[in-house]
Amino acid sequence: MANKYTNERYREITAYLKDHEKASVEELSELLFVSPATIRRDLSDMQKLGMIQRTHGGAMLLDNINELNIFVRIEKNAKEKQHTATVALNHLPQFNTVFIDNSSTCLVLAQRIDFQYKTIFTNGLELAVMLSNKKHVKVIFLGGVIQYSSYSTDGPLAVSMLDNFKIDLMLSSCAGLHLDGTYESTQETMQIKKKAFERSTCHMLLADRSKFYINQPYRTEKLEDYDAIFTDAEDDVIAPFVDKRIKIYNR
Repeated sequence: MANKYTNERYREITAYLKDHEKASVEELSELLFVSPATIRRDLSDMQKLGMIQRTHGGAMLLDNINELNIFVRIEKNAKEKQHTATVALNHLPQFNTVFIDNSSTCLVLAQRIDFQYKTIFTNGLELAVMLSNKKHVKVIFLGGVIQYSSYSTDGPLAVSMLDNFKIDLMLSSCAGLHLDGTYESTQETMQIKKKAFERSTCHMLLADRSKFYINQPYRTEKLEDYDAIFTDAEDDVIAPFVDKRIKIYNR
């Protein structure tokens, strides 16, 4: 598992590649003040995680870098995600069917829920594999275009599959949260979440403090349309949402 210093290098390498499209080992070594051997090791690990593509003597950014590998997302803000999941556990309603999106926060929550005799719909490969190993749990995986970097599926086929189901509960996260709604980094993610929202009766959002006021281009839903929002954010952060009578919980 990468440590915090390694993760910081990953972020700096990604930011540099976003600006320059590609970079050599020597460039990155000088940028980050580490040895070329360390950079080569980082680039190899980042390629395994689906973050970048190795090239001769360096690396280039993948087109779908906005959807980071779920293992990287789980590690980022891990304590905040666990706290958010704990808050959500205290408020979950009864359900028989549930859609769970491909978010790292929902994956953390799902690891702590007893899904015996429940049916789960998901586009998250890691979540589907994890739950399919449980006894008396039915997992329906949404087919579609496989996004290797995020270990998920999306696209018209995944969206259209949801039209065949009526779902009790939707558990989802978001890439950005503002007073006017939830936002995603890609149009494909927005489309699958909007369809799941439409097909579900109860809608619950998990958003750790890092998601507040993060700008992303694609809006999914208005906050007042969620039945509940769970977060680890402090009282002063959620106060404007409470003032708007948004059902938001941080404990």
